[in-house]
Amino acid sequence: MISSVPRPRSMTSAADNIFRLIILALACVVLAAVAVYGFILIQGGFAAFTRENSGGFFGFIFGLEWNPGTEKFQALPFILGSLFTGFGALIIAVPLAVAAALFIAEYAPKWLATPVGYMIEMLAAIPSVVYGLWGIFVLIPAVRNFQIWFVGATGVDWQPTGTGLMSAILVLAIMVIPYVCAIARDVIQLVPNDQREAAYALGATKWEVIRYGILPYARAGILGGVILGLGRAIGETLAVTMVIGNASDIAKNLFSSTATMSSLIASQFGEAGGTQLSALIALGFILLILSVIVNLIARVVITKLTPVGTRL
Repeated sequence: MISSVPRPRSMTSAADNIFRLIILALACVVLAAVAVYGFILIQGGFAAFTRENSGGFFGFIFGLEWNPGTEKFQALPFILGSLFTGFGALIIAVPLAVAAALFIAEYAPKWLATPVGYMIEMLAAIPSVVYGLWGIFVLIPAVRNFQIWFVGATGVDWQPTGTGLMSAILVLAIMVIPYVCAIARDVIQLVPNDQREAAYALGATKWEVIRYGILPYARAGILGGVILGLGRAIGETLAVTMVIGNASDIAKNLFSSTATMSSLIASQFGEAGGTQLSALIALGFILLILSVIVNLIARVVITKLTPVGTRL
């Protein structure tokens, strides 16, 4: 029998200290990169934030007009467009994703759960341009046909185009599903079997086990997946640009053309200059701040929802 020779405590402490310093340095590099990124965006967008023609900082944030001809740039329509598309996609995607995760983790036999889970996760690997092309050739005609039927049935004064807020929401919902589903499935599978067995021992049905024994334990992780999906939806660029219509107005209904911050940057950045370029960079800074705020709120909510015995 070979016995291992314990290393001196001083050597172990030195190795731990070196590893701790390496991890700290790498973490500082990440924070520094975010800080530099934010500083560059502030510097580039400073002219737009302080321009009197746009109403200064608050005028830029809360104003409604985006007009390169008069060099008046205000961002509220695109901030609302990003929020509408992001949260609209979650309303559609989250129930579908959680239902798929529960089916894979709790109902499906292993021979079926593995390929179904793999196929759902493959949706995350499809490039954005493919989703955009699918939206142009399949989704937009379908939405346009629905609009034509709706106009004929109700007599509302709409111009059926197929492009607009609803098309963007549907595309984003499909793009968000694999992220939420994958994380929800993993956290559901991590719920201890003791939870299930205790519920079954008390005479609970399958639904009662899921409702009272699994979902309360996994809700924090599921919410984390939802927030990841929200970040994916708010920051998506190419697919949204191809189907949303890119109008500089607040959407009046689900079928109106509008734009998000990311789609506006993508569609105008190549030909922008001067104040317009500064305004687009300022939009990038607002998008960064919005992402940080969403993640901070999510962190607080997840901490409150996590069972006390499982908090780190």
